[in-house]
Amino acid sequence: MYLIKVNSYQEMSDKAADILFDVITSKERPVIGLATGSTPEGTYKALSDKLNSSTVDQSKITTFNLDEYVGLDRNHNQSYAYYMNENFFNHVSIPEENINLLNGKAADEEEEVKSYEEKIDEQGLDIQLLGIGRNGHIAFNEPGTSFDSLTHAVELTEETIEDNSRFFDDKESVPSRALSMGLKSIMKAKKILILINGENKKEALSELLNGVVTEENPASILNNHPDVTIIADSAAIGE
Repeated sequence: MYLIKVNSYQEMSDKAADILFDVITSKERPVIGLATGSTPEGTYKALSDKLNSSTVDQSKITTFNLDEYVGLDRNHNQSYAYYMNENFFNHVSIPEENINLLNGKAADEEEEVKSYEEKIDEQGLDIQLLGIGRNGHIAFNEPGTSFDSLTHAVELTEETIEDNSRFFDDKESVPSRALSMGLKSIMKAKKILILINGENKKEALSELLNGVVTEENPASILNNHPDVTIIADSAAIGE
């Protein structure tokens, strides 16, 4: 596990974009796993600028997203599909058919998560971008999620609903369920890049780095992965 300390959000975003760009340019047909939330917004801006000013053939890039709320249409302004379009896909030239997103309105959830996992296995993941929750969740894998979990439906905890309520009109509007890559799905990536910023993530970073691997801290599974890079700002790292 490799830790890069940065002093600002912009520095974190630029370094993350550099790492993603390096993976993209090192592969003939790169497959990148993407995350949502406020943390990677700057990364997507920096990465789209790098891609559009380069000679990279974006038609050869394939993407997979970590998760999606159950019950939200892709055009809903709080769906993760909408987020990805607004923050990244609308600014690059990756073909729509190469973009893999979970369908929160799928008629058959079981078939949706099964087929998504099969696509991951077919394509492989060269790199997976992650954020981390205050309780150590990655994607929507909450404490207690099995390390053997594949893409699955998730009941969100009160803490996660509370954290995400800032994006909605009120807490009651936040969906209580989601579809998410599982922890085993994430661990299939050849390389993992996790972004951690802000003082409120200090405890989550400390728990990740202490080396104790337990299902009560989902992110701790990353200690078992051979290639993990953490980019954290000084507020998250602390003294």
